Amino acid sequence: MNTTELAALGQQLRVDSVRASAAAGSGHPTSAMSAADLMAVLLANHLRYDFERPGHPANDRFVLSKGHASPLLYAAYKAAGAIEDGELLTFRRLGSRLEGHPTPRRVPWVETATGSLGQGLPIAAGIALAAKRLDRTGYRVWVLCGDSELAEGSVWEAAEHAGYENLDNLIAIVDVNRLGQRGPTRHGHDLDAYARRFQAFGWHAIETDGHDVDAIDRAYAQALATTGQPAVILARTLKGKGVASVEDREGLHGKPLPEAEAAIAELGGPRTTHVRVSEPPAAAAPRPVTTEALQLPAFDVGEEVATRDAFGKALAALGGARGDVVALDGEVGDSTRTEEFAKAHPNRFFECYIAEQQLVASAAGMAVRGWVPYASTFAAFLTRAHDFIRMASISGLGINLVGSHAGVAIGQDGPSQMGLEDLAMFRAVHGSTVFYPCDANQTAKLVAAMASLDGIRYLRTTRGRTPVVYGPGEEFGAGGSRTLRSSEDDRLTVVAAGVTVHEALAAADRLAEDGIRVRVIDLYSVKPVDADTLRGAAEETGCLLTVEDHHAEGGLGDAVAEVFADGRPGPRTVRLAVRTMPGSAAPDEQLHAAGIDAAGISAAVRLLVEETVAR
Repeated sequence: MNTTELAALGQQLRVDSVRASAAAGSGHPTSAMSAADLMAVLLANHLRYDFERPGHPANDRFVLSKGHASPLLYAAYKAAGAIEDGELLTFRRLGSRLEGHPTPRRVPWVETATGSLGQGLPIAAGIALAAKRLDRTGYRVWVLCGDSELAEGSVWEAAEHAGYENLDNLIAIVDVNRLGQRGPTRHGHDLDAYARRFQAFGWHAIETDGHDVDAIDRAYAQALATTGQPAVILARTLKGKGVASVEDREGLHGKPLPEAEAAIAELGGPRTTHVRVSEPPAAAAPRPVTTEALQLPAFDVGEEVATRDAFGKALAALGGARGDVVALDGEVGDSTRTEEFAKAHPNRFFECYIAEQQLVASAAGMAVRGWVPYASTFAAFLTRAHDFIRMASISGLGINLVGSHAGVAIGQDGPSQMGLEDLAMFRAVHGSTVFYPCDANQTAKLVAAMASLDGIRYLRTTRGRTPVVYGPGEEFGAGGSRTLRSSEDDRLTVVAAGVTVHEALAAADRLAEDGIRVRVIDLYSVKPVDADTLRGAAEETGCLLTVEDHHAEGGLGDAVAEVFADGRPGPRTVRLAVRTMPGSAAPDEQLHAAGIDAAGISAAVRLLVEETVAR
């Protein structure tokens, strides 16, 4: 398009943003209006995309990081002929796929859910990394950011990561409109302030007038010509551009225009220009993904193996069987054991250093492109990336997260390194699966099972060695459990997972010597739980004692209690968990101090049995 046509398209996108928000009675039209010219030039002159084939391997990828500006995105879809005007005006209504913040669950051209600011650039960096090192095709990744979100630390994790990886297929566009939700942004219209920051991380920074379509066109061309480093276009814009009553005014964020019809008239009225978006170049067929027979590592019963060691070996084996599996780590691969995968498959291993938000964002970006990522760090440090995990769930992405060094069982390192909230965090994620294996063979089988599950999958591993209790031929999957001790004389049931399974078994053996029989269930699938087995144990033994190396809130005990939360009379349920703030001590001392070792379990059982007899 020429200058006149581009300017007219920008006005059309503004008008349609105002119309959609007015029809909804809500939305962020002024945030859409500031970026309208940026979108118009991209759509008409630089984006390569086949809307009829969103999965085309050579399609450019576009991420709207400032997801609240969704009216602009939907107006662009209309201009490209992907949606009709009638659908545009269903914006934010019940049942419409045009949600207030876009999600790929509903709209096929959306790469990832946005709206939690500061996530678009990190995930776009993950997509660009996949393009560069995995897909090996020539598509570019464009991401439109707002200036307010540049206050987020995750943006600068992404900026450094992209600069370090020389992602010259990544182009960030920053709509510097000066105004945030409640007033001016930190740097206002100081484009140089932003440029210095990006340049410090190895980016090529381009400053431009975000309402001069020819200048924007030149900026995009310069960005595309940049090699060896990512490019950022810093565009000075005005919020509410084109309507005098709202242009560059505070207090109008997130509100439809007060006089929508007058504003539409001031912008030149509705238009119906159709943009012929450039087709992507011819591309080879999607990457071939090798699939071979999986030979998981096998461990002998009675052998002592840390589940983190089994995870590393199993992941390396899975990578050999499936060419779509990739591994990422937060610079602790020698501890999490992803180094096993890195040695076996260096081209599919990604070091994200100590930047957990970018770790999960990179995994999400690779999942967007169809890869099967396993991202690992200490369980405690995944809490930093919870918002990225939450948003990945909203996107419907399948990512595998593995947390090592969980619980007080890690020993002397102290509470800052102990994952004691992770089970609660992951159980709360919509559609998640949570595994906590107790031995090496079980771990290996669950690592393989995770690859074929949907949604967010979490595996909790143990630092110290534990005895192998299952043979390599046993199978494990979501929603399963194992009953390891059982008799007709069981007085109660101990429900454990991970490290506490071994403590429960030791306690059961001690108690049996005194004539007290207890059932022991290994509830390795913490979500979903094996409700049938738990109900059966409750009916047969009358009391459940849960034991977990985790805080009492949200973990194994709550998972078990929820099985009996349907209003019917339930069994007596008692919970042993970490209830005090631990310090530094040896692993066995930590478990004892928390009351979750064999001695603590035995004492709790004896007390419960005595109470039952007394009654």
